[in-house]
Amino acid sequence: MDKKYYVYILETEDNKLYCGYTDDVEKRFQSHINGTGAKYTRAHKPVKIVFKQEFETKSDAMKEEYRIKHLSRSEKLKLLNL
Repeated sequence: MDKKYYVYILETEDNKLYCGYTDDVEKRFQSHINGTGAKYTRAHKPVKIVFKQEFETKSDAMKEEYRIKHLSRSEKLKLLNL
């Protein structure tokens, strides 16, 4: 079985959006909740996963994460269909 990679977006308690990539979204989400995921999510507690997209390669996932992180909030919300 080939490994899959994902780009995900989390919504935080203070209504911010956090984007990242991983090979296991649920495990990564738990690490963010536990305070071991990223510096940003230690200060902005995540409440739910609002977006997840699958990729065949880590490189493709990282490129999409980079692209999303450079979008404005309104562009991110459009991506989420909110």
